[in-house]
Amino acid sequence: MSRIAIVPGDGIGAEVIAEGVRVLQHLAPDLALEHFDLGADRYLRDGATLPDDVFVRWRDEFDAIYLGALGDPRVPSNVHAKDILLGSRFRLDLFINQRPIKLLDARRSVLKDKGPQDIDIMVFRENTEDLYTGMGGTFKEGTPDEVAQEVCIATRKGVERIVRAAFAYAAERGLSRVCMSDKSNAMRHTGGLWQRTFREVAAEYPGIEASHLYVDVLAMELVRAPERFQVIVTSNLFGDIITDLGAILQGGIGLACSGNIHPGRVSLFEPVHGSAPDITGKGIANPLAAVLTAGMMLEFLGRPDDHARIQAAVRGCLLADEVTPELGGTLSTRAVGDALLARL
Repeated sequence: MSRIAIVPGDGIGAEVIAEGVRVLQHLAPDLALEHFDLGADRYLRDGATLPDDVFVRWRDEFDAIYLGALGDPRVPSNVHAKDILLGSRFRLDLFINQRPIKLLDARRSVLKDKGPQDIDIMVFRENTEDLYTGMGGTFKEGTPDEVAQEVCIATRKGVERIVRAAFAYAAERGLSRVCMSDKSNAMRHTGGLWQRTFREVAAEYPGIEASHLYVDVLAMELVRAPERFQVIVTSNLFGDIITDLGAILQGGIGLACSGNIHPGRVSLFEPVHGSAPDITGKGIANPLAAVLTAGMMLEFLGRPDDHARIQAAVRGCLLADEVTPELGGTLSTRAVGDALLARL
């Protein structure tokens, strides 16, 4: 029996995760779900962000973490969000940030004459290195001579394991193309490491076409011809940016799901959107990204059929306009959950 830690998060996070939990309970009643009181309310109450005893339990007792959006204007520093999300990524070594760019309803894309057959990409974003490690500092802060430095970290181990994960994913699913993206024409040192490693790993997969694009060209090509791509692998910063671009191609951030994964270990799954404090409590938050995230988590737990059923139900709701106002519908968050459950 798989054990899932539920962290509803802040703002609309709690509202949309509740619908994802309803779907999980319907499809997989054998899952053991445990809710954790973490987020802005807890931080404001007693100063706790991610207590050590909770982290140890997640690491040792659970199979996955289902996390809602974090962020609250009452905590301007967002220290609780950084500790919970980034802390989990680094402390659990969740080196794969896996984000699908998958169009389920052609009407939702900003691209003319592109359909679901054209936009179906999996992005593998390296999740523990690059400019997100917090290494760097400032000198003479607040003066006209201030200097700020952010250090970009790339290791052979980190680059090789994310590249291998991308090729393994393609091979397992019978896909034929993997594209690596960097900016090695300007960032020679880290880019050189990515280039050499990608070529060496690609040589082990002769049946897969391995290509490279600079990240600025990749951004243009994702808009011009997304059908070129099946699997993309890239660094932390570039992956963060291009997957947000990809979210718009598939219909908006409210349809974007993600997993923070270390194969064989507890992993964390979260919808990509924010906590949207401006609409919190209004009952109009779009739950589809949270539900699609639940599907990714089920696939990770060895339940691909349940994942496919969730995608089909979401597609059905989109095609029938059984959606919240964000997507042009009239339904509440709860009513969208009801529509999904009816389809399931």
